[in-house]
Amino acid sequence: MLRICAAFVLAVLAIAPPPAAAAPQGVVRVVDGDTFVIGGQKVRLQAVDAPEMAQTCTEKSGQRRVWACGAWVAAQARALFQGQRASCQASGHDRYGRVVARCSVAGQDMGATLVGAGLAFAYLRFGDDYAQAERAARRQGRGLHAHDMISPATYRAQARANSAGTAPTGRACAIKGNISAQGKRIFHSPGQADYARTVISPEKGERWFCTAAEARAAGWRAARR
Repeated sequence: MLRICAAFVLAVLAIAPPPAAAAPQGVVRVVDGDTFVIGGQKVRLQAVDAPEMAQTCTEKSGQRRVWACGAWVAAQARALFQGQRASCQASGHDRYGRVVARCSVAGQDMGATLVGAGLAFAYLRFGDDYAQAERAARRQGRGLHAHDMISPATYRAQARANSAGTAPTGRACAIKGNISAQGKRIFHSPGQADYARTVISPEKGERWFCTAAEARAAGWRAARR
């Protein structure tokens, strides 16, 4: 009888769904533009993607200055939310163990606030919750939309490839972003004269790009030959 009961309990546990993520609520601490600690739990906003802390953008006009837009977005998020109380509706966990949730402060959706101000993007891979807000921000040139940049997802893919010293797989990301001895950022495309002998050294800040537009947005210029 005991064996039958034990077998029944194990069978129930095997088919039972995993426990739902607890809904975080409490004081907000900003980690970056889309990740927060809320009530002691690390939260990744659902369907929102903001620049990584080390990510840069380029001005569209003038001297096309390269600037630290990832750090700027985090600072803007702190000005908006740091120390405020938030309540969230959790939908699960991501692969890093963070709670994925929609959160609000003073009745205002945090994701909508960030995307609407041009501080983050609608992460369509995980839902179109903020697609309309992004379109409006893009039309009006708010925040990041007034500058050139690669998407945060592309930036992360390149960072992973750079750490391995190889071109990103699964995409045509074969453009080599080299830094010369004089500190000039020059990119080499397949077929150019110095492409084959150019070696990417991630420890020096060199990286791979998927398109020439992405390279230019990150502050590199094309090789002359």
